[in-house]
Amino acid sequence: MIPERKYEGFLPGAHMIEGIGQGAFEFGGMSHVGSLLLLPDGVRAISVTRFAEVDEGVLAPLFALPRGNVELLLFGCGPSLQPVPPGLRQRLLEAGVRCDPMSTGHAAQTYNILLGEKRRVGALLIAVA
Repeated sequence: MIPERKYEGFLPGAHMIEGIGQGAFEFGGMSHVGSLLLLPDGVRAISVTRFAEVDEGVLAPLFALPRGNVELLLFGCGPSLQPVPPGLRQRLLEAGVRCDPMSTGHAAQTYNILLGEKRRVGALLIAVA
């Protein structure tokens, strides 16, 4: 018998990253293998495996939030920093969201610090094997 899943790719609420490694993240007392989009309304599993796959569609839940809910989006690009495409950066700025790309590990650490400070922050974290 397959155990019932409590959440199908979405955990309501803002959660700190409690652990990271082997392509997985721990948060909210559970773990998830794969990439994540963390926003004030919840944590979402996303299907991207490389930063180059991130586009407006992947960020649709962010753009659906009321303006001002997220002021800074951290991009955990994988093992190393990668530039945010100019068009995506512009779309974020138009929505009132600044962005900062960095490695996934650094993005998770920075997200935790800013969330602890009650800042209006979100993060997209690419899983690293």
